[in-house]
Amino acid sequence: MFDNKTLMITGGTGSFGNAVLDRFLRTAVKEIRIFSRDEKKQEDMRIAYANSKLKFYIGDVREYNSVYDAMKGVDYVFHAAALKQVPSCEFYPMEAVRTNVLGAENVLNAAVTHNVGRVVVLSTDKAVYPINAMGLSKAMMEKLMVAKSRLRSAGETVMCATRYGNVMASRGSVIPLFVSQIKEGKPVTVTDPSMTRFLMSLEDSVDLVLHAFHHAGQGDTFIQKAPASTVEDLAKALIEVFESKSHIKVIGTRHGEKLYESLVSREEMARAEDMGLYYRIPADNRDLNYSKYFVEGETRISELDDYTSHNTERLPVPAVKKLLLRLPYIQEQLGA
Repeated sequence: MFDNKTLMITGGTGSFGNAVLDRFLRTAVKEIRIFSRDEKKQEDMRIAYANSKLKFYIGDVREYNSVYDAMKGVDYVFHAAALKQVPSCEFYPMEAVRTNVLGAENVLNAAVTHNVGRVVVLSTDKAVYPINAMGLSKAMMEKLMVAKSRLRSAGETVMCATRYGNVMASRGSVIPLFVSQIKEGKPVTVTDPSMTRFLMSLEDSVDLVLHAFHHAGQGDTFIQKAPASTVEDLAKALIEVFESKSHIKVIGTRHGEKLYESLVSREEMARAEDMGLYYRIPADNRDLNYSKYFVEGETRISELDDYTSHNTERLPVPAVKKLLLRLPYIQEQLGA
């Protein structure tokens, strides 16, 4: 599918972008464009990969013209650029809107203008029943993608989304924080021991996006099924992996955090397609004929459950350790 094609990754200097490059630079892809606003990270990536297939574009998804210019001649787009930190978005919610909502609109509009084949926007479990600004902005991004997909005709840009939980050891996630605390001999700060989170690797996140590219119809959202653990068990597993004497310190739930995360809502489960490793959620394509809402409905919703980190497969500490030891980040930290 990607042979001799040009791929663009917005926010491409992040953890996801690097995982994509590790996968794609071994293929027959013609060109990969890294679009981001961080020139230092771009330079580091340019030096580290030293690959002529890589092209770098400085720009910001908030600025349509820079997105438009970078997208000329592109076949496929992974839209990963976002503000992802819950506390930052809580304190600066309009910044989350400008990047996560309006920035996504710029990417989708430029893709349509340039007749890009497919665009996958990357979302998060925090977009389901959102309680914080980051989740709200990502939920709006999903709604925007679906709304724009309704306007597309056959042969035009296909728009879809992927939604996943915490990516283990990604930049800004809890695992690097815990590792840093352990290596410095400090207490491991756990917000709530019973809090649960999905466990997903960067490789899994790339697999999910590729699945979406191969199977998506207009407006589809794809979710990969994933195991979960409590935050306490994750901390215990890391302490054991590093053979540390650090103890766990409970500090209380942070601003905007949930006890557990949801990947598929009960309402979405009513129309979701179970694809084995994945769920496919087709777009809600009801029109503006409001009378239908009074005579047609979904009778199964009350019988269904959300798909959450509380009711998915729960991993015990030994299984979490096994997952952690597969991560390149953990292997590097153990060897450091």
